[in-house]
Amino acid sequence: MTLHSYRARWGEAEPDPRSAWLEDKVKATKTLSLPTLYIHGDADGVNPPSTAQHVQAKFAGPFARITMTGVGHFPQRENPHAVVRHLLSLFAGDPAAFTDTIDRSLTMKKAAPYAAGIAAIGLVAAAAAGVAHAQGRSAQLTQVAQFDHQATGVAVTEDGRRFVNFPRWTDDAPISVAEVMKDGSLRPYPNAKWNSWRNARANELPVGDYFVCVQSIVPDGHGNLWVLDPGAPGNEKILEGAPKLVRIDLASNTVTKTILVPGDVALQGTYLNDIRFSPDGKTGYITDSGTRGAIIVVDLESGKSHRALDGHPSTQIDKTVKVTLDGKPLVRPDGRQPAFAADGIAISKDGKTLYYQALTGKTLYSIDTAKLRSDVSEADRAAAVKTVAQTHVADGLWMSKAGVLYLTSPTDYAIKRLNGATVETVLTDRRLRWPDTFSEGRDGTMYVTASHIQDTNWFTPGAPPSIKTQLFSFAPAK
Repeated sequence: MTLHSYRARWGEAEPDPRSAWLEDKVKATKTLSLPTLYIHGDADGVNPPSTAQHVQAKFAGPFARITMTGVGHFPQRENPHAVVRHLLSLFAGDPAAFTDTIDRSLTMKKAAPYAAGIAAIGLVAAAAAGVAHAQGRSAQLTQVAQFDHQATGVAVTEDGRRFVNFPRWTDDAPISVAEVMKDGSLRPYPNAKWNSWRNARANELPVGDYFVCVQSIVPDGHGNLWVLDPGAPGNEKILEGAPKLVRIDLASNTVTKTILVPGDVALQGTYLNDIRFSPDGKTGYITDSGTRGAIIVVDLESGKSHRALDGHPSTQIDKTVKVTLDGKPLVRPDGRQPAFAADGIAISKDGKTLYYQALTGKTLYSIDTAKLRSDVSEADRAAAVKTVAQTHVADGLWMSKAGVLYLTSPTDYAIKRLNGATVETVLTDRRLRWPDTFSEGRDGTMYVTASHIQDTNWFTPGAPPSIKTQLFSFAPAK
C-alpha cells in the first residue's frame, strides 16, 4: 500500500479507484479553517521548504510555518522534543498568537535513536494529555455508547446488562427503553410492542399499554427493572391514564406488573422524574419535578400511591437560583429558564433516609422514610425535613454501594460527591453536556448519561429535534 501510494503520487501508477470519492472530496475542498502549524526541516532533500511557498493559501484559519534547522524529511523522528513542544502550542495555546518561526533547537543525535524514541513516546503521551486538558477532557471518564436521540436514564443490573431510556421531549423517539448491547446497538426492551407508541397515534393507542414518555429506569435489586413513565410528551400536558410504573422481570424479559398513578396523585402539571426503592422492594419513592413539587410514595404490592411534602419548600424550585452555563444564563427564546422542582433522589443503603433536591435549587434535603408513610400528617413530615448541605444546580443523585452520595453538576460539566456537609468535585469533563442520571455496576463502576439539555431546540433555536447524547462511565471515588 505504501509503495502504491508513492507511485500514484508521482504519476507512476493509477490511483486506487476505491479512493476516488475521497480524492474528489479533497479536491472540492478549497481551504481548511482549522488552526494549523506547517512543520518542515530545512535539510529536507525530498520536499525542501521552497516547495511549500503556496501552502498557506490553502488555510483560512490561523497558520504558522515552523522551519527546523538541521532537520530532514522526518522532523517527528529527528527532533521529537521540538515537534511535541510545537504540538502542545497548537492544541493548548492561543491560535491568534501563531507566528512563523525558525526552530534552532538541537537535533537528535544519530547515535541515540533508542533513547530518543523513548523520549518521543513520553512526549507524545504528554502531548495527548495536553490535548485532553485543552479540550476539557478527564482521563477518568470513558464513553460507553453514543445515541442519536436524547437519553436521560440509565440502568445497570447485577449481571452487567445496561439499559437506557429516551423521553419524548423534542422528538418522537423511535425507542423509549432499550438494552445497550455489547456492540453498542440498541434492542427495544422488553419488546418492540411496548416501544411502538408514536405521538401521531396518540388517539389510537391505549396509553396504559405503551411507553409514552419514559423518564427513568431503575432496577430494584430483586430481579426487576422498573420503568417510570410520566406520560407527558414534551414535558407538557399529561395524557390521562398514561403516568405509570412498569415492572419488567429481567430473567424472562416480560412485563409482570403495571401500576397506574391516578389523577389525584399525578396531578395535571406533575412530571414523574426519578424513583428509588426500599431495600425490601416493597416501596417506591418518586420525585415530582413538575409545577408543584412533591415526593410520591408508591406501595409496590397494592399499587396505591400518595403525595408527600406536596408544596413543601424543600420540594419546590428555588426562585433565587439562576441556571447558567459558561457564565451565561440558560434561557429559552421566550426568556424562561429551566424550572424543575424535586428532581434528584437517592436512598441510604438501610432504606431509612431519603435524599432529594430540586434541579432549580441549591440545597440538598433529607427525610426519614418512616415519615413518608400515608398515616403521617404533613405537619409531622415538614418537621422531619433536614437540610443536608448547600450544593449547586444538580440533576441526578446516587447513593453508591460504598455509601458515597454522588451529584451531577450540569452547569460546570462535573460529577461531585458529598463529603460531610460539603460538596467536592470528583471529575470535570466538557463532554458531560448536562450530566443527567446515574447508575452503578456490580463492581462499583459508575455510569452517567449526558442528556445535552442545553443543546435541544428548547434552548438552542434552530437545533434539530433529535440530538446526539452519550453514556459514560468512571471509577468510583476513593
